[in-house]
Amino acid sequence: MSMSHDIDLSALERFSFGDGEGLADELLDLVLAGRKTATCWSWNEVCETHVGKRMIACDGRGVPRAVIETVSLEARPFDRVDEAFARLEGEGDLTLAWWRQAHRDYFTRNGGFAPDMMLWLEVFQVVARL
Repeated sequence: MSMSHDIDLSALERFSFGDGEGLADELLDLVLAGRKTATCWSWNEVCETHVGKRMIACDGRGVPRAVIETVSLEARPFDRVDEAFARLEGEGDLTLAWWRQAHRDYFTRNGGFAPDMMLWLEVFQVVARL
């Protein structure tokens, strides 16, 4: 992992995981612990990344905590997400059943859920801690 002084932080976009301060902190803690190396979002949302892109992950209060780099990106329907991707997301008990319920709840809160809805699936790596 490189040091942050090797990276021009002023050029990077900032974001927080999840949809609220508590969830942002919880998910970022999983990232910093090395347990969470993937994320997903609705196909209907703009895809703001590409393989090789670096972004600053912030905590729930918007404080920069890490630089992540997109390793892979693909589109897949919700109901075709597999156990391997659920484990990479690093949440809950790491099972596909837990992942499906948590993400069904999340998408329902944030504009709607359908079993066949398209998702962006991103795998990333932490390249710097801030």
